[in-house]
Amino acid sequence: MTIVWICLTLITGLVILLAVLICKKRHCGYSKAFQDSDEEKTHYQNGQIVTFAESKLYVDPHTYEDPCQAVHEFAREIEASRIKIEKIIGSGDQIPNTENLTFIGLTVNLNISGVNMSFSEGEFGEVCYGRLKLPGKREIPVAIKTLKSGYTEKQRQDFLSEASIMAQFDHPNVIHLEGVVTRSKLTMIVAEYMENGSLDSFLRTRDGQFTIIQLVGMLRGIGSGMKYLSDLGYVHRDLAARNILVNSNLVCKVSDFGLSRILEDDPDAAYTTTPQWGGKIPIRWTAPEAITHRKFSSASDVWSYGIVMWEVLAYGERPYWNMTNRDVINSVEEGYRLPAPMGCPTALHQLMLDCWQRDRNERPRFSLIVSILDKLIRNPEHLKASATVNRFTHPRVDRGLFDFASCGTVSDWLDSIKMGRYKENFVMGGYTSLGMVMRMNIDDIRRLGISLIGHQRKILTSIQIMRAQLINTLGPRMHL
Repeated sequence: MTIVWICLTLITGLVILLAVLICKKRHCGYSKAFQDSDEEKTHYQNGQIVTFAESKLYVDPHTYEDPCQAVHEFAREIEASRIKIEKIIGSGDQIPNTENLTFIGLTVNLNISGVNMSFSEGEFGEVCYGRLKLPGKREIPVAIKTLKSGYTEKQRQDFLSEASIMAQFDHPNVIHLEGVVTRSKLTMIVAEYMENGSLDSFLRTRDGQFTIIQLVGMLRGIGSGMKYLSDLGYVHRDLAARNILVNSNLVCKVSDFGLSRILEDDPDAAYTTTPQWGGKIPIRWTAPEAITHRKFSSASDVWSYGIVMWEVLAYGERPYWNMTNRDVINSVEEGYRLPAPMGCPTALHQLMLDCWQRDRNERPRFSLIVSILDKLIRNPEHLKASATVNRFTHPRVDRGLFDFASCGTVSDWLDSIKMGRYKENFVMGGYTSLGMVMRMNIDDIRRLGISLIGHQRKILTSIQIMRAQLINTLGPRMHL
């Protein structure tokens, strides 16, 4: 009998020990899952709840069978009668007072084509300017995105999913959702109104008008918004200047959280289908691993942020100019990185290059990016040194941009870029050969007496492209 009790005691002890070991193993596994944050963020981005050590949550609305359930859980439902639509954003035309338009119950016919949208490309419908008056609050200006008539169920789900995502964010550099209208004939997303529209268009119309500190302040705001989103585990996938909105105080806010788009078939459009995966990707803004392997993460957003930095310092210029998307992919794969825009401080271009590290683990996190920009703002003397054209590395460039081989002289080159008026300036400055021209930087151009910023930029860009084509022809080991 004693032997039986001893055996039972030993068996019980072994069972308890085994149970303890299993529990410890599971606990270690969960701890490891939280430690490897980048991989977990990527893994749980598609249809899962993302959980972090600090207990923050981002909920993917696609985990809900009905997107209406998600949008009503996160977003405020606004009565249609509380909204007054005044105009289509971009056209500047007042909406006519017709029988198709009433503000009591809001029955609106807004299917107007050919309008240049300041806030979006109208993938779901129109974007309007209006006023919102909630009970007990003052009337405020708002941007209203509408769902076009004849929409498919997929379009409706994507439309409401964007609202479900926006509603989960609360940060001064992320666009704020006021609410949604889902219980009227016209489905709408109502967000804060940003007076200056998209950042790329805003900068293009104000070329050279801001100080470096102002531009860094814009970049700092964008970085802060992206740090917040990254901390929540949200991967944007489409960070670009066109998706940053600017208010009247020059505050920049991250926007455009749509998960699906109606996109062009043009292989050189902003969004292009990748043959190996079939998805639509904004090639010029996307990290190599995301293009090749669909590995989207906070690190791939950092790459995109580097392109946004370049757009801001270049005042809305198109990244990689008129290179084809295929050439962009090949060039980046071969090690090419965008040169510093005209007048760009060395410190900022170096930060761009850090964001464009091939190894995503070598790229800075958004927290470090914000810290670096804060230090530059506090110590503006570090922004005085400008990067030069010598940082331009070896790309594969579309020769249709400018064929230097057809230009035998400096005079021919200036004529080809419609800058012939400066021939005498180049002669007086001693630049008598294209080889000498290709060594020029922005300070050299200014010393020739070329004062117009637009002309300085055009000449410098042409020099950079000419250098790139020559390097591409002779190989990356060629030195100028």
